[in-house]
Amino acid sequence: MFTGLIEEIGTLQGVRQQGEALVLAIGASKVLEGVQLGDSIAINGVCLTVISFTGSSFSVDVVPQTYRHTNLGTLQNGQPVNLERAMAANGRFGGHIVQGHVDGIGIIRARESEGNAVIFQIEPAEDRLMRHVIPQGSVTLDGISLTVAKAAGNRFSVSIIPHTLQETALQWKRAGDTVNIETDILGKYVDHLLGMGRADQGVSSKGKMTTAFLSEHGFL
Repeated sequence: MFTGLIEEIGTLQGVRQQGEALVLAIGASKVLEGVQLGDSIAINGVCLTVISFTGSSFSVDVVPQTYRHTNLGTLQNGQPVNLERAMAANGRFGGHIVQGHVDGIGIIRARESEGNAVIFQIEPAEDRLMRHVIPQGSVTLDGISLTVAKAAGNRFSVSIIPHTLQETALQWKRAGDTVNIETDILGKYVDHLLGMGRADQGVSSKGKMTTAFLSEHGFL
């Protein structure tokens, strides 16, 4: 599990590709402190496993499933990436619950300045992701814990403070670039559980509470 607080900006040093399978080599420093084989490190919000490391870099496998649902396959040598180690049990929870399980890719449709902030407007490649994007709710873009400023139609926007822009690879992103999107885990679980409920348990097959259930429990 992660928090969405980026620890450092790493650099892609090499890519070995065989079909939709990749091995990425990432140059880094801070996230290598105390690193062990099998540790989890999020790269642009994607939870991956360390398969080898040196004093200045580490390597990870990217399987076809991850390749198809993230933008890792578009990375080029020398490109900056956001890095975060898995959350320590004794650490501060400064962002929100981030699994590192990307839901899909988003396209940056606009980048505009507003006072001391920069507004990014994002359009998910799949409209289904908007179901779990809620104004003032949490969303993760390339591993960064952010708050949704607006959400309407098939787009949403986030407001980036100067510190976040300076400390993440988002500073180099422009309109037309892609980002990995992970929506809020709480909303996804609630939506899934309601959708699985049976009518005789108070939830219709469409995931809506029934009036019979509400009446029985004193809400009507």
